[in-house]
Amino acid sequence: MSVRKLAVTLKVGVAAAALSALVGCGTATVVKSGNTGTAASISSSAPKTSVPKPGQTTTVRKGDTLYALARIHNITPGDLATWNGLKPPYTIYPGQVIRLYPGTAAPSRPTTAQTPRPSTSTPGAPTTIAPAAAPVKSNISWRWPADGVVVGRYVAGDAAKQGIDIAGASGQAVRAAANGVVVYSGAGLVGYGELIIIKHNEQWLSAYGHNRKRLVNEGQNVKAGEQIAEMGRTGSNRDMLHFEIRYNGKPVDPQQYLPQK
Repeated sequence: MSVRKLAVTLKVGVAAAALSALVGCGTATVVKSGNTGTAASISSSAPKTSVPKPGQTTTVRKGDTLYALARIHNITPGDLATWNGLKPPYTIYPGQVIRLYPGTAAPSRPTTAQTPRPSTSTPGAPTTIAPAAAPVKSNISWRWPADGVVVGRYVAGDAAKQGIDIAGASGQAVRAAANGVVVYSGAGLVGYGELIIIKHNEQWLSAYGHNRKRLVNEGQNVKAGEQIAEMGRTGSNRDMLHFEIRYNGKPVDPQQYLPQK
């Protein structure tokens, strides 16, 4: 083979490897858009039947995808998503604990037809509204990650509103909301811009997006109130901090845990 052909072959090989690595990072999962939930993204080697592992869990690492974890643990992607309450696009975070077995299912009700009972309500009587579910209790002393006005609020079930947006000025300090260790610091996750994720314990994570500059690295321990980034507008149309709190990988309303202003 000539030197010219050898050089071309090497360049093609390097480009293919880089593309493969990029795809692996992009489908993992802390994304708000993408096709990770399509059939095309499921490996042909994915198991057809699940082998549950009662009592066992696995912790998500950077670059992991739901489909890769399913293949490794001999569980179908659909079962793994169902057992952990995940919905398309099956978003998982570094540091998130994934259960490898189904939860206890509630007993099914009989399907026999029943005669409807007449309503006992009095016309004009006020309708009783069931109270909203109480938030999960946290033993973490949360603090506000930035100063500013909340311009975007959490909406349960809305994939585009999994946290709150705090408006501010470019370069303004972004601080850790609690003690923890940085499990992600990068810009490879669609929709978040320059993003930092802090793991506080086995159940709780916090995420800080749209930063202008990240000041901490993965594996670094941080203290509550320590500056971790500078506010910016990467992945956004204005200077602000997108802040999320997650319990066992699922988003919760940060304002139910942050101190009252």
